[in-house]
This record gives sequence, structure tokens and C-alpha cells, in this order.
Amino acid sequence: MPQTFKSLPAVPDHAALEREILAWWDDEGVFDRLREQNRGGERWSFIDGPITANNPMGVHHAWGRTLKDVFQRYKALRGFDQRYQNGFDCQGLWVEVEVEKALGLNSKREIEEYGIAEFAARCRERVAEFAEVITDQDRRLGRWMDWDNDYYTFSDTNIEYIWRFLKTVHERGWLYKGHRSTQWCPRCGTSLSQHEQAGEENYQELEHPSLFVRFPLVEREGESLVVWTTTPWTLPANVAAAVKPDAEYGLRDGQWRLAVSGEEYEHVARGEELVGLHYTGPFDDLPAAVKEHRVIPWDEVSLTEGTGIVHIAPGAGTEDFELGRIHDLPVIVPIDESGRMLPGFGLLEGLSTSEVEDVVIEDLRERELLVEAGRITHRYPICWRCKTPLLFRVVDDWFISSEPARQELLDANTTVEWTPAFYSKRMDDWLRNMGDWNISRKRYFGLPLPFYPCGDCGLLNVVGSRAELDERATAGLDQLQELHRPWIDEVPITCEGCGKEVRRIPEVGDAWLDAGIVPFSTLGWENPEWVEHGYATGASQGLSGADLPDQSYWEQWFPADWISESREQIRLWFYSMLFMSVTLEGRAPYERVLAYERVRDETGREMHKSTGNAIEANEAIERMGADVMRWMYSEQVPSQNLNFGYGPAHEIKRRLLTLWNSVKFFVDYANVSPCGDAGELEPLDRWLLSRVEQFVAEATDAYERFWTPDVVASFEAFVDDLSNWYIRRSRRRFWDGDAAALETLRTALLRSLVVIAPVMPFLAEHLWRVLRQDDQPESIFLTSWPEAGARDEQLLAEVGQTRRVVDLGRQARAGSQLPLRQPLRRLVVQGAPLSERHVDELREELRVKEVEFGDVEATELRVKPNLPVLGPKLGKELGSVRAALEAGEFEQANGGFRVAGHDLSADEVLVERVGKEGWAVAHADGITVALDTALDQELEVEKRVLDLIHELNAKRKDAGLELTDRIVVTLPQTASDLLEHEEWIKSEVLAVEIRTDSGSTEPQIAKA
Repeated sequence: MPQTFKSLPAVPDHAALEREILAWWDDEGVFDRLREQNRGGERWSFIDGPITANNPMGVHHAWGRTLKDVFQRYKALRGFDQRYQNGFDCQGLWVEVEVEKALGLNSKREIEEYGIAEFAARCRERVAEFAEVITDQDRRLGRWMDWDNDYYTFSDTNIEYIWRFLKTVHERGWLYKGHRSTQWCPRCGTSLSQHEQAGEENYQELEHPSLFVRFPLVEREGESLVVWTTTPWTLPANVAAAVKPDAEYGLRDGQWRLAVSGEEYEHVARGEELVGLHYTGPFDDLPAAVKEHRVIPWDEVSLTEGTGIVHIAPGAGTEDFELGRIHDLPVIVPIDESGRMLPGFGLLEGLSTSEVEDVVIEDLRERELLVEAGRITHRYPICWRCKTPLLFRVVDDWFISSEPARQELLDANTTVEWTPAFYSKRMDDWLRNMGDWNISRKRYFGLPLPFYPCGDCGLLNVVGSRAELDERATAGLDQLQELHRPWIDEVPITCEGCGKEVRRIPEVGDAWLDAGIVPFSTLGWENPEWVEHGYATGASQGLSGADLPDQSYWEQWFPADWISESREQIRLWFYSMLFMSVTLEGRAPYERVLAYERVRDETGREMHKSTGNAIEANEAIERMGADVMRWMYSEQVPSQNLNFGYGPAHEIKRRLLTLWNSVKFFVDYANVSPCGDAGELEPLDRWLLSRVEQFVAEATDAYERFWTPDVVASFEAFVDDLSNWYIRRSRRRFWDGDAAALETLRTALLRSLVVIAPVMPFLAEHLWRVLRQDDQPESIFLTSWPEAGARDEQLLAEVGQTRRVVDLGRQARAGSQLPLRQPLRRLVVQGAPLSERHVDELREELRVKEVEFGDVEATELRVKPNLPVLGPKLGKELGSVRAALEAGEFEQANGGFRVAGHDLSADEVLVERVGKEGWAVAHADGITVALDTALDQELEVEKRVLDLIHELNAKRKDAGLELTDRIVVTLPQTASDLLEHEEWIKSEVLAVEIRTDSGSTEPQIAKA
């Protein structure tokens, strides 16, 4: 008979299959056809969080990219119209640091010597290069986006929208220039914001000096305070020492420290008694050092580490700086922006903070001020981008006050549905505790802050648009090729207050301003007219063709129905978008959020290039296949870290083989079976059709909840039912070419493939093209979502319980080491009334001659005390209770047990049912099964027949025979007694003849 379906190999080559599907999608324009098919339908708005285009995508990025594509594909199958706009983050430290590395630059001075214009050009080139790399990786992952119209956050349009936001916060009085101590990266030469540095990933266990230093008291000769520090570079900037007022301090050997209970001291005093004393600083001889130091009170002094006396340097620590404000202390800033000691610090001048260590230690030792020197390993902040240990500097930065918006932000968050739900509280916690937003960076390739302070009248001029810039500019517009440094620096404007010419500050903005504005800039908020390619401006020109829509478009697509990024984005992108949207529109920019945790290697370690365990996405895709990767991401519970690796991938491939083998089984039998009317369905057919409708309903519910783990679990359970129940129990029908069985299987496979297609688009598409009917769309993604139809709930429940009985029966066999091919005489089932209509299935599946339903009397109840619960309750009486339980001296009562005068509840004991002699028993979920393990000659012969059938079919497979090939079997003479079952054997192995041969030692087959 001519072949109807394309044959499948034994196992899929995922990578080759996926490349073939990618090419077919492109050749057939499937994605464009899908968009056109859904155009004008109900809208589903998704905003893509921009990926930074500065390196290839790693497998940690691919988790989020997969989840986004899964739900976009699902919504597309449901007919929703979508935008499909991908985003690239393009400026800020992420890009700058990588360009510095590529150019061999190591400082801001070297960047300026290289030339800011040339540096900006290299940054743009890097973005363009890796935007293309990431696009190729995304395509290979199977992601469908409008790749020719991406948004790039360094576009002039995006920058203008941020300018408008900044002008708004200025008009509301939220914008201010702050003089404060801030975390500072000496390598990047800039301050960092709270939300950039808040994550655990921005801390490392680092080793630093641990110094105990004497500060001689002025008023008390021979007495000194002893302070502890891990930052020797801050000692020359010391101005005070803090004590806890209500703590007790002890004097011993002329040194004041926190008093330890039980130890003897020459004198003990409360901290408040030391307040006001003066002392000599450790480096008072240096020109930059203050000459007067005093003891101040501080309730937050730690009593668990150090000496209980804290060295205070307001110019080198955030808490120190705030204490300085309270106590009117002078501020000495010891380091420059590169982390080197400033002039005025003698021999320390020009040294880095690490180079200072040995010099300070040796100097203190020579002057007998060093009490003790050692090393300490502790948790220390590092730069989120370059991983350099951070310092603290007092600098001028620009801030947006958070307090005026705090309650409105909290209110807006109540309108957002978070998945998992507890992330909503994480956002609330962040909003309640966040400080003011540090928006300025002392860098080069970033959003130019549009701030023009006037030195004459004191007015801060904030420009809100390019049109306003053009109107107020006094020069430089002719060279303004884009809104970036250095070109924007050459455009002064007229001060609105006094008419004088003013210049822009040199700082650039926090990169999260770039990403936070995209719900406005990409959708055309308050733009009066649609502008073709109006988003692709400035540095973005030539990289994208994105339009700038108009206000009516924004109203249609804002807020986003759904967004998704990693959990860290709670304090980053999710926060910046929320802040900017509440400021501009008074509401949240998204309605639902899916957040997920981090990707680790398969051993659970963090992935880093430096440790050699980081994996690029393209490498993993080619080695394991995109569908396997997507499956790994989709089955992972988002609130838990994902351990990614080739070991887990191999296990997923093995599991996906069940589906592949099921389709292959259908194809192989359908290609050798005559066509015919399906006729009347058998109960098992009706069950499978109900089962697939049950799966459609379960998976649809999971997709609607944005919960892929339940989609995957439901699919795997369905495929297990399909393969290990329907196909296996219908095998004889397939051999006989039963049209109803074939059509039922095909229908179930096609419907299930559509449902799982968003998760594994390549394999689903490939198998769809093999199985689809002529009147169905060429691509699975051009079909419509299957709405769950009617199902026979009674039949589903019956088969479900029957399968549970079978599973327990197999457990009982395994526990008694009885092989599955060993027939048994009798099965007794208790607690499974729904399976009584499926006695034949139970008999065949468990290879028993008789099945009885009723009480299982072949078990013994063994009860043991639950020691963690009963031990504290019974105390000394536990021994007698345990002995009585072991002797079986107990009664069952009220759902529990009465033993040795004690009533024990079900959770206070451990209950086990075991089989009596000659029985194999298993119990779970209120169901008990018991197998009679006694064997007789008839049962033993049948076991040998089943072993023979298994062996002969294995030989057929090894010989590469076709399904329809008939064979001749030759048995050794010693197996001649099995010919009693000759017709049974022939029917199972497609034999036309069975012979015996006294010279043969094992069964042989030959093609007939």
C-alpha cells in the first residue's frame, strides 16, 4: 500500500529538525501570515523588557525569552492581535565597560584622551553588533518578534520622552541636587543607585585588613579609646568616635573598650560618660586632617563586633555622613573619583585604597598606635557592572525624591496581579523602603540629563523636548548629530530666569530611566500624529525602522496586559516603569507580571565566565535543541532557581521520546493499514477522546494563569496515558488495522500538539506537518486554539482509578520481586469501586486469572510511633506504647488507635500495611490491592511463553523486519512443551510456522 505519512526515525535530531523548521517558517512567511490572520482581533498588549546589547545572550537570558514567546504564541493561537516589538538596552555602564575592555581603556581619563565622540561611536557599534547576534540567537530559540522594528533605548525619541518625565518631576518639586555620601565605583568613576546595588549578587565575601587602633584621650593622659576598622584608608579622614550611650565600657591597661560581663577592669563607665571627651587622631600631622576630635553618642553602635567604639569619617561612609550632619562634624573626603588619596595626605597621596593599607599599618605600628592587625573575610559590596569593590565618597548627585510618590506607587501596585503572588509583597517592601532615586552618573555614553543650572540667578533650567532645546539653544545645533555627549555638551541655552547663556551639566542618567519610559516612548504617548520611523532616531537611525505611533494607538495598547522578567527587576525595570508611569499617568503601566528566579549550573552554582560554567545560548541550543531548552525553562517553578545543564537536558530528551514514539507508532501502523470507515468507537476510544479534552481544559487554565509548570505536567500525564494505556491496550487493534483506533489516536495527537506548541514550537510543528489532515492549515500556528469539548467524566474517573489499581499492583509485584511477565492466580481489590467495570483490563495488565472486589484480609497492619510527635507527648511512657504497637496490642478507633491506655491520632503514628505469607500487598489513597503469589505449573509455563514472545519480538526488531513481515520460528527441543500455546505465540510474533530443532540451543527466526 502507498505510504500516507512521512516516516519518522527512531529518535529525533532536535537541532537539525529545528533548523529545517526555521527555514520553512521563513520560506512560507508563517509569522507574517499569523500576524495578518490576527490583525484586527482582540488586542493583547505585551511590552518586552529590553535586553542589553553588549554581549551574546546566555542561557540565563533565554529563560525569560522563552516564557515571553510561550505566552505570545498561546495568545496568537487564540487569535489575539499583538505588537511583537523587541527591545534593546543600549547605553550606560553595561555597554561602556565592555567597550573600555575592548579598547584597552582603564580609566575615565583614558576615555577622554581617546575622545568622547569616538568612544560614543564605538559604543553604538558594539550595540549594533550584539543586537544582531542576540536577534540571531532569539530566532534560533524560536522567538517570533517584529525584528525589523525593535526599539533601541538610545534613540533620540526615547531620550526626549525621558526629558519630559524629568521636566515633570522638576515642576512638581521632586528633583534636587544632593550632597551626600554614596556608594562609588573607583573603576567606573561614578556613584551608583540603591536599586542597582540592592541585590545579593552585588556582594562578595572579600578579605580586608582588621585593625584595632588607639586614639589617645586628650583629657585623660595614659588612656586611649580603641577602635576597630577594616578600611585603613578612612583613618586619615577620621573626625570622631562614636559610643553607645547606655552600654558599659571598661578601662584596662589604659585602653577603653566595650566591657565584657565577668571580666575585671580598672574602671567601668557608661558610654554617655565618655561623650564629649577629645582625643588625638591617628594622622593629625597630615595637612588635610582635622586637628580636633571628640566622642559622640550613637544608639546604633554594634555591640557584636569590634570594640563597641566606632571610628567616624563622614567623608567616607553613609552612616558616618549622616552622623556628621547631626553633630555638625567636618567632612574630609580622602579619595578622588578613581579611588586614590587626594593631595594633603602626605605619603599616602596618589595611592589607591588597597595600596594605602601597608603604609598605614606600618606607620601606626611605628607610632605605637596599632594594638592589633589581622585579616577578616566579610560580605562587601561590589559594582553591579564591573565587580570592583565599592568605596564611599561624598559627592553631588541628582536625585528624584521618592516620598511624594510613595503612597501612590503602593496603591498602583495593588492593581497588579503578580505571578507568583508573593512577589507583590516583594514590590510593596521595596516601595516602602526605597530611598530617593539617584539618577545621575558621571559617565559618557548615556542619557544626557537636560539640566542647565544658572550660576547668576540660581534657576535650574530643565529642557523637556528636542523642540524646546532647538527653541532655546544659543549655539551648537548644527553639529548636534544625536542627543549624546559630546555633541549635546556643545549646545548652551538661554536661562529662563535671567536670559544668560547656561550650559548642561556633564552627568548622564541612570540607565533604568531609559528602560522605564518605554511604555510611553514606544507607544506614542501624547504624540499628535503618527510618524513613520519616528522612533528610530538619533543613534537608533539605521538600526531599526520603528515608527512613533500616536496618542490613539497608545490608548489602545496601554497599559500592558502582561510583562515578564526576572525577580531582580522588581527593584529595577518593574520599579522604574511603575515610578515613571505613576508620575505621568497616575496608574501602573502593566496589569499582570510573571517573575522568575535565577539560572544556575546543573550543580546549583552561580554561572560566571570567570569560573568557566557560563553557557552561551547558541551553544546550548545546538547541543541540546531549542525545544529541550524551552521545556527545561517551562517546567521549572518560577519561584525557584533553575539548575541548567546537559544532564537535565538528556533526561528531558528521554521524556519527550514518549511523544515521538507515540507519533511514530501511529505513522508506522497507519502506513500499512487499509483505509476504511472508523465505524463505532470502543469505550477506550471514547476515554482517550475525553482524556484529550481534559488535557485541553487543564492546559488552557494553566496558560491563562501564566503557569507553564502545570502545562508541562498536564501534558506529560496525558502522554503517559496515551502511550502507556491507550496505545498499549489497543496494540492488537492497531495490528489488525482498526480504523477507529487509528483515527482516535490521530485526533488526540493533533489536538494535544496544538496545546503544547507554544512550549515546544519546533517539534510540535514538525509532527503537525506529519499528521495533519489535508483540510487543516499547513502550520500548527495558523490553526485555532482547541476549545475544550464535552467529556465523559464517569469514564475518566473509572479509568483513572483502574490505572491506580494497576500501579499499586505493579508496586506489590515489585515488592515481592515478582516479574511482570509472571502470571498469577488471583487479585483482590479494596476501595476502588469505579474499577469494577474494568475487570478485563485489570486481569490483562496485572496478568492474573481472577479479580475479586472486597475486603483485603491478606494484610497485617503495622503501626509505629511517630517519634518527633509522640516523644515529647508521652515522655517515659513512650517505651511501653512502642512495645505494645510492635506486639500488635492496639485497637483502631475514631480514625486513630487506642494502645496501652492512650488514644493516638493518625498523625501521631506511622501506619504500614504488609502482606501476610503468600501475598503481595500495596496500599495508597484508600485503595488496597493484594496479589496471591502462589505459583503452579500452568502459571510457570505461561511465564515461559511470555518470555519467549518477548525474546522473539526483540529478535524481529534487531533483524530490522517490517511490521508486516511474517517469520518462521525455530525452537530448541527443550522448549517443545511450549507448543501447547503455538497459536498464541504465532499471533504475537506474526509467525507462520513454529518448528523445533534438537540441535538448537536458543530460539531462531527467519523471514518467511
